[in-house]
Amino acid sequence: MMIKDGFAKYGLSRTQPIIGLVVLIAMVIWGEYLHLIDGNLPVYLIAGLMIGYVLTRSRFGFAGGVKRTFYRGEGSLAIAIIVLLAITAIVNVGIQWFAASKGALPAWEITNANTQSVIPGTQNVRIGNISIIIGAFLFGMGMIMAGGCASGTLSDFGEGEGHAWMAFPFFILFAAPGQYLGYELDNTAIGKIGVTAWLPQYIGYGGALALTLFIMLVLYVFVKQYENRKKQQGLYVNPKSDWQAFEKPIKDDHSEPFKLFSWRTYHKFFVERWTFITGSVGIAIAAIFILITTGKAWGVTTPFVSLDQKFLQLFGMNFTSPAFDETAKAMQNSLWVDGGTIRNIGIVVGAFVAFLLAGRFSWKFKMTIHDFAGYALGGAFMGLGARMARGCNIGALYSSITNFSIHGYLFMGFLILGAAVAIKLFAGKIALLPTYKESTKSIFVTSGN
Repeated sequence: MMIKDGFAKYGLSRTQPIIGLVVLIAMVIWGEYLHLIDGNLPVYLIAGLMIGYVLTRSRFGFAGGVKRTFYRGEGSLAIAIIVLLAITAIVNVGIQWFAASKGALPAWEITNANTQSVIPGTQNVRIGNISIIIGAFLFGMGMIMAGGCASGTLSDFGEGEGHAWMAFPFFILFAAPGQYLGYELDNTAIGKIGVTAWLPQYIGYGGALALTLFIMLVLYVFVKQYENRKKQQGLYVNPKSDWQAFEKPIKDDHSEPFKLFSWRTYHKFFVERWTFITGSVGIAIAAIFILITTGKAWGVTTPFVSLDQKFLQLFGMNFTSPAFDETAKAMQNSLWVDGGTIRNIGIVVGAFVAFLLAGRFSWKFKMTIHDFAGYALGGAFMGLGARMARGCNIGALYSSITNFSIHGYLFMGFLILGAAVAIKLFAGKIALLPTYKESTKSIFVTSGN
């Protein structure tokens, strides 16, 4: 089958791949421009494009790991997230050990950043306190209400999903207030109560990795047991039942010889949906790339604070609180040359390109006023929660756990609790929070995000 015939068969756009190619060329040109400003900036763009493409191509998302488990009774995405954590931790322990063997120190022990190197990833080691608990709970509720987590909101934005376009502005708007509230709470008497623990300091690098992998194994067993219980109750849905027809692999009946320029080849490379496990490997590669090239773990929401500050300054607001020291450097220049902002833009564009190359991009803005309110409130909760906890599902969970900070597990626990509460309160009341219909054994969750 010719490529044009394949697009026609599945009702996909033949012109969108051309647009996607143009967008990629534009990214190359922008990358060259960024290189002239700062040789490190293209690295952020490349990482963002990688992450956005993988998230969309595999329909991978942290919020989806919770939603699919609760709604569908199957833990395929939750297991893929566990695999992602395990793979990243295995590589990160080697990176950290090597840096320490060369004299690098944890971030909190650095007195002179100009002369002393930092162990990559230790910037994500924080106190597990009330700010983490409240922030994680709010973020967990928000990601369910908004239809996606922080990284998922960016990729969904690039996919043309209306819920992300509604949630994202409120996510940004409440990021700076969340930053301030988190700082103020951290400096109260109750905020100082907590535990700061970097596992290699207490049980060595080998012990830290062994304990992390053991916890991942426990989580895996728990998910599988939950899944088996749902199977016994008849509430289990096949993990691939939500794959659209054009996303499924084309069966090879060996009736046609292999052709490089054919629909089968194009479909395999640009249209066929990747499994969640493939997505977890791709994201792990991108996150490790970030750690190696920047010396810091992947994060998403700190640039949101800078963007919010820039916006609020238009209305005469000033940010003199020490809470905003973290974004002071970014605020000195245009955000167009801020590495974190560039990476987030790359995630949006990477997701956009993934859909364009598949010829499946479309705007999805069919929603009720209740949907809009839910998405907006969800975005606000995510903005407040993420910055109160100084990180989202990426910075405070993924990057913290894989860099052996105990507070990452605290964040994960209360994120799941917040998500469960949101599901209980809002299931079936706004779109992307559907109720499971036992009579038809059907489910209406269309993406992992």
